[in-house]
This record gives sequence, C-alpha cells and structure tokens, in this order.
Amino acid sequence: MTDAPSLNTRAILLLTAPLIVGRERRSSPKPLGVGEYNRLARWLRESRHEPADLLRAGAGTLLKECRLDLNPGRLDRLLGRGFLLAQAMERWRMRALWVTSRADAEYPQRLKRRLRELAPPVLYGCGKREDLDMGGLAVVGSRNVDDALISYTEGVGRLAAGARRTVVSGGARGVDQAAMRGALDAGGTVACVLADGLERAATRREYRSALMDGRLVLICPYDPAAGFLVGHAMQRNKLIYALADAALVVSAEFEKGGTWAGAVEQLDRHRFVSVYVRSTGEMGRGLEALLDRGARRWVDPDGPEFLDSLLITHPSATPTPESIAPPQELQIAQDTGDAQPVEAETPTAGTEPPRESEVRVAAKLLTVVSESLVRYLDEPKTEDEIASAFEVQKHQGRRWLKRLVADGAIERLSKPTRYRAIGAQELGLPLGSMGGFEPAEQLFASVRELLLLFLDQPRGVEDVVRALAVQKNQAQGWLMRLMAEGAVMKLAGALYLASDAHSNSLFPLSDLKDTQT
Repeated sequence: MTDAPSLNTRAILLLTAPLIVGRERRSSPKPLGVGEYNRLARWLRESRHEPADLLRAGAGTLLKECRLDLNPGRLDRLLGRGFLLAQAMERWRMRALWVTSRADAEYPQRLKRRLRELAPPVLYGCGKREDLDMGGLAVVGSRNVDDALISYTEGVGRLAAGARRTVVSGGARGVDQAAMRGALDAGGTVACVLADGLERAATRREYRSALMDGRLVLICPYDPAAGFLVGHAMQRNKLIYALADAALVVSAEFEKGGTWAGAVEQLDRHRFVSVYVRSTGEMGRGLEALLDRGARRWVDPDGPEFLDSLLITHPSATPTPESIAPPQELQIAQDTGDAQPVEAETPTAGTEPPRESEVRVAAKLLTVVSESLVRYLDEPKTEDEIASAFEVQKHQGRRWLKRLVADGAIERLSKPTRYRAIGAQELGLPLGSMGGFEPAEQLFASVRELLLLFLDQPRGVEDVVRALAVQKNQAQGWLMRLMAEGAVMKLAGALYLASDAHSNSLFPLSDLKDTQT
C-alpha cells in the first residue's frame, strides 16, 4: 500500500474484516456485518466519538457504555487483533493493494452519496482510486456468451475508450472481461468491481501495464484473499451501478443469474442510473423482460462523441424512497461527524432518451466551456475562484473541472487544491483576457445563443437540464436571467419559450433542429 490506513480505518478493519493472512483461525470472532457496524457507527456518532476512539485510552469504558445488542466481549476480541491486522497490512503492501474506509476522504463519494449506509464499510483496491468518482458506462452481461456477443461487447469498450469514458465492469468472464479488454486495448480506462480474488487479479500479467499506467483500478468490498461466494457476487452488483452514469446490459438470462438480479434491483429499487439493454441481434427473453420492467433500448452510438454526449445529457435518477435508508439513518458523514443529507442527483428518471438537438446543444456548450476554462486557467485557480469568475454554481464548476481533468486539458494541483491548464498554448488559445471578455460574460453569451435556439418551441426545465447537461439549479438560474432580460418568457405549465426569433446567431438553427419531427 502506498499510504498506511488511518486510525479510523484500522478500527473499522478490526471490527468488520476477516483479515485473512493464511488459513483462517476457527477461534477468530465473527466480524461485524454491515448492519451491525452501522448501528455501532451511529451510536459512536451520537456519543460524539469516532471509530478510532475504540483504539485509544478509555476504549474499555466506552464499550461498557454501549447499549446496543452487540456483545462487548466480541467487540473487545475483534479490536484485540492488532498483530493480525499488521500481518494483513504487510501482505497488502507487498501486493501494491490499498484499503480505504467510509471514514476516509479518499473513499469513493459516489458510493457514499448513492448507497449511503449500504456502502461497504471498507473497500480494498489496486490502481488509481481517483478514477472511481469519474463515472462512466457500466457494461454487464452473462458469463457464457457466443463469439458474436464477445466481439460486440469489445466494440462497446472501444467506443467508450474513444469517448474518454470509463468502462465499469464486474470482471467476470464473458461480457464483463470483453468490455474491459475492448476498452484497455483501445487505450481507455476501466473500473473493475470484483466479488473476490483481488490479490490474484492485481498480479495478472494482462492487467500489469494498465495498472501501472493508471488506466485500470480494481476494487473489492471483500478481503483480497477471500474466495468466491454467490452472495458476494450479488451484493457487489449495486456498486457497479453506483459508480456509473449509465448501464448497458448486453445479455441476461430470464430470472436467473447475477446479471438479471443486479439489473432488476437497479430498475425496481435503487434507480441510480438509466439501464439500457442491447437491441441488436437476438435479444432473448431476459432482455425483453428487462424492457418490460423499465429498461431502455440501446441505440448503438455512431461514434464516441455521441456516446459521450449521451452519458453527459442523461444523468442518473433521483433515488426512490425504497432505495435509501430511513430519515433516522442518514449517511454517516465519514463515520465520524454529524449525519449529513446527501446531494440529490439531477431528477431525470422516466424521461425519454435525449434527442439529437439536445445532444448537439450539450456538445457545443461543452466545447465553449472547455476552451474558456483552458484560457482562464493560465495560472492555478481554486474552485471558488473559478465559480466566481464564471458566475456558476460551485457544484456545476466542479463537474466541468472533473471532466476536463479526465480529458487531460487541465491538471489538478494539491495543497491547496487548484487547477491549471495543460494544453492552452498547444491548442493555440490566447490565455488570460479571452479577447477582452470576462469569463462569465463569454460563457453566458454562449448559453444565451444556445438557449434561444433550443427554446424555439416550449420546453420544460428538465428539457433544458438535459440539453445543456448541467445541474437543475444552474439551468434555472440561467433561465431566470434570460427572463429578466426579456429574451425568454414563461408559459403555463412551467414551460419556457424564446420571446423573439434570433437570426443573428453563433450557431445555425439548422444545426440544432431534430432530424425527425
């Protein structure tokens, strides 16, 4: 491991991990399950303590005060496995594995935000963990498929690589590995969520170069040396969907297997992302049944740009009440502080896939944003400085910055966190003044042009959110400003329409019209 686990993480490991360093001792106490640990973590928080306090002086008194249905003797024996933990940590270090817990800032925020208390208390991995919050396309399917589907799936992986979008996979043979292979062979990135065998996977020859290049990250919520269990394979499915922006089911057996179970759980309960099913070739009963449950037909993108725009303009859905913990069980903020509400995803569940006009609007705005940010970041700037200069919501600015970092246009500096352009001079873009316009003025001028063209017919806020690929509060702010200028009027039914026809445009109206009526 490159970094030693924090004291909080060590405590959580002692409480929840089997710490397999050889043959597991029969006398070892049973680690806490996720539900048991969550109850303990909530009690610690309410008592103004953190997991690390269980390893400090006075831990015995703290355990005696615990009134949960957890045997204090069991907790004491689990926390007393310090030597075993040291052995396990050395084993992980020798294999270049890392471990993080919900108490760490490095823990994937997507898992915290979407899964809340269902997020694994600890997560093991190998590779560049920062990529776990970059989103991407989850590609899932059966283990036993024919060569035609293997070839098709490899093509999807190559397409994602061309769009510079991460492929999220389960790492199983068949569809999962085909998607990984297609993406990695094309120079793309992959986030692989394993159900077992992290130690073996981290040393596989075919993964070595991708791990070293930072294009592959392997993670597993179970001990790196743990064997395969069907239950583990089922449980990790929700992690695959939670890390992605959208999911494609290439094949699935009807009411059978992990692919079917994971897709049904996503469609019926969690609804983190839009679930698509392959619509070319022989679909089979499984995919047809998923369509009946609310999945969408996957129209094979004709190029990386369309795939990229599809993932941007169709963000994940708001969690349903059934998919999250009750109000009294809000996410444990780093398992140490007060419970904090989770930021909702942009609510677009149940909407139609983006029209061609929306895809083009999003692509044009992203181009403007990219060029403007690269010009502005001739010197390192903080997120607050960027949001202020462009007059956008901080969360919206952060979303664009993450995208440009992933694209290699800007770099993220640390201590303190700042951003700086990488390729402005190579692209021939003037730095600093941006032609005499302030950043906010240039950005809003482009937004105005795009919206006045897009609002040639009545559209709702959700249409604008999809078209611009921005957060809802950002879209509403821009619409309010245009209404104040008199450029846009609000109609009955919360619809918006451009007040006049604007012929003097940066972008020809024909470029944004749908090809079909």
